[in-house]
Amino acid sequence: MATVLRSLHLLMILYISSIPLNFAQDESQFIYNGFSQANLYLDGIAEILPNGLLQLTNSSNQKLGHAFYQLPINFSTISSLSFSTNFVFAMVPQELEHGGHGIAFAISPSRSFNGIESQYLGLFNRSNNGLTSNHILAIELDPVKSPEFEDIDNHVGIDVNDLRSLESAPAAYYSNEERRDISLELISGNPMQLWIDYDEVEKLLNVTLAPIRTPKPNWPLLSRPINLSEIVLESMYVGFSASTGTVASDHYILGWSFNKSGQAQSLDISRLPTLPPRRKRNEKRIVVIWAHLIVVVVLLLMITGAVYYFRRKKYEEVREDWESEYGTHRFSYKSLYKATKGFKAKEIIGEGGFGKVYRGTLPSNEQIAVKRVSHDSQQGMKEFVAEIISMGRLRHRNLVRLLGYCRRKGELLLIYDYMPHGSLDRFLYSNGRRHLNWLQRFQILKGVASGLLYLHEGWEQIVIHRDIKAGNVLLDAEMNGRLSDFGLARLYDHDTNSQTTLVAGTVGYMALELTRTGRATTYTDVYAFGAFMLEVASGRRPIERMAMAEELVLVDWVFECWSKGTILRASDPRLEGNYVVEEMVLVLKLGLLCSHVNPAARPNMRRVMQFLNGDADLPNIPNDSASFGTFTSSETFDFLWSTPSSFVQSSDPSMSSTVSILKGGG
Repeated sequence: MATVLRSLHLLMILYISSIPLNFAQDESQFIYNGFSQANLYLDGIAEILPNGLLQLTNSSNQKLGHAFYQLPINFSTISSLSFSTNFVFAMVPQELEHGGHGIAFAISPSRSFNGIESQYLGLFNRSNNGLTSNHILAIELDPVKSPEFEDIDNHVGIDVNDLRSLESAPAAYYSNEERRDISLELISGNPMQLWIDYDEVEKLLNVTLAPIRTPKPNWPLLSRPINLSEIVLESMYVGFSASTGTVASDHYILGWSFNKSGQAQSLDISRLPTLPPRRKRNEKRIVVIWAHLIVVVVLLLMITGAVYYFRRKKYEEVREDWESEYGTHRFSYKSLYKATKGFKAKEIIGEGGFGKVYRGTLPSNEQIAVKRVSHDSQQGMKEFVAEIISMGRLRHRNLVRLLGYCRRKGELLLIYDYMPHGSLDRFLYSNGRRHLNWLQRFQILKGVASGLLYLHEGWEQIVIHRDIKAGNVLLDAEMNGRLSDFGLARLYDHDTNSQTTLVAGTVGYMALELTRTGRATTYTDVYAFGAFMLEVASGRRPIERMAMAEELVLVDWVFECWSKGTILRASDPRLEGNYVVEEMVLVLKLGLLCSHVNPAARPNMRRVMQFLNGDADLPNIPNDSASFGTFTSSETFDFLWSTPSSFVQSSDPSMSSTVSILKGGG
C-alpha cells in the first residue's frame, strides 16, 4: 500500500512540474506571460479574455478600464525605492478610424479612482487633476493631443499627480543597429514593449519603448530626474488605466513583469496571447474603397503618356562643359531623389534660412544628409563649385565630410555624411531630449577645437569657418562633436592675409573688429569658439534676449561671476554640480580669454588645444571688463539691427540671426 501511495505522490509531482505556468509571483515581484491565472483587480470594462489576453477597453465610447495587481507593494523609504517593470501592449483602432485615448501605467495609493474617461485616461478628473494629494506616478501612452494638457500627438509622457507631463516625447525608439531614432505609431494595432526603470541612488526614471520583437534599445526615450520618495506612500498599488473618447479603440496588455527589488524578468514573447483578428469592414466601406480604386486605375491609364514625358523633366539637371573636371564629386539628381524618398517632409532633419536638409539612403545603404540651397545667380558659379570641391577634400574626424554636390535649375544640392544624433543645440536647449553630461560636453569641446585647429593650420590652405556655434556642431553615433556647415567659410593661402569684405556670422559669436573692418581672420574664429565654449559650459545662448539685463550677454555675465569669485555659478544648472571642477573653471576662463577685445590677446587654436589637454597653464584673465568684446555697445547693436532684412537669415528662433552683408569682394 505504501508503495502505491509513493507512486501516486511521485506522479502528482511530475504532473504539476509539467504544467507550463503562465505566471510566477512573490511579495515583491511577479511576471505574467498572459493573464489566464493572474491575481488582478479589475473594474470598469476591463476583462481577461479566454486566451489570457487582458483587455482594458473595447469598442464602447466614453468608457474606462482598470487592472491592478491585487496586493499592495511596499514602497517604504526604509527599503529601496528602486523598481523595474516591462509590459507588452497594443492599441487597436476601430476599423478605418484612428482615435481614442491611451493607456497609462500607474503607481497609486488606491485601486479605485474618481477618474473620468476621455483625455483624463481614467486617472483624474477636472477637480483633482494636479493635486499633490493624489500621490500618483503615471507613464502615459497617448496617441491623441489634448490642448488643455499642453501635450503633443502620439506621445509618451511622465506624469506626477497631473496629466500635464513633466516630460514627454513623440513615440519612437533608438535602433541599436541603425543608430538612430525611429518613429512609432502607438495606435497602429501592433504590439509594443515598454520598459520603466527607476534608480533610487541616481533618482533617475528611464522610459524605453520598442516594437515587440526588438531588443531593449541602448538609449531610453525619456530620462527624467525624480525624487520618488516625495510622491509615493508606504503602501502602493501598481497597474494600468485606460479610457476611450468619442472614437473608441481596443486597449490590450499581453504580458507584464514587475520587480520591486531588482531587474524585472524578461517576458517570453513566444508564450504571449495573440490579439483577436481585426474587425471586417462593413459592406458600405468596401464599396467606397472599390470606387476609389476604380477612379485611381482610370486616372493612371489617362496619365500614362504624360508620366513618361514629365519623368524625364523631373530629373533634368543643369550641367555645363566646364563641370566635367568635377564629375567624380557630382551626384545625379535622380539618385538623390530616390535616396530621400522624393524629398518627403518626414525625411527633413534640419531647416534654416539656407533651405532644408533631408536624410537619405544610397543603394549601398550608406546614409547621407542632403542640403537644398536656392541659387538663382549664375555669376561666379564655376568658382563657387570649385571651392565646394576643394572643401570636399577636407578630412578630419571632427569635421562633417562634404561628399559632393548636384545642380538642378535654380538650386544647388550639397551632400554630407549623415550625423544620427543631429545638432548639439538640440541637446543643450530642447526639453524633449536627454541632457549631455560633463564628460560628453568636454570631449565635444576638445573635438571641435581639434577640427578648428586643422582648418587653421593642418591643411594646405587656411580655412576660416566664420560661423562656429552649437547649431553647426553635429553629433555622430558615438556622440563625438563634428563641425559642419561651411557655407560661409573662406580659403586662403598660408602666409597671406584674408581680404574678404563679407561681414558674416551669427549674432553673439561675431568679434567686434569683424563688424568694424569686415575682415575675417583665424582670430575671429577663435572669438566665436570662445562664445561656443561658454555656451556649452553654461547651457545658455551667447545672447538671451528674454533674460534679465545683467544676464543678457553671456560673456558679460560669466566675467561678472569670475570677478566676484563665483565663476562656478555660471555652470549649467542641469548638470547639478556633476562635473570636474578644474575642467569647468578651465573652460569658463578660456572662453573669456578667447573673447578678448584685442585679437592679439586671444590664443590661437594650437594654444587652445594645449590648454584643454592640460599641456599648458592658462594665463591670468584681465580684471578690466572692457577687455572683453561683447555686443553691448550701441554702435554694434545699431549695425546689426539696421541690417536690411533681405540680408538676414534666421538661424536661431530665440536668439541669433546669421548676418551676411556683401560689401564687395569675396
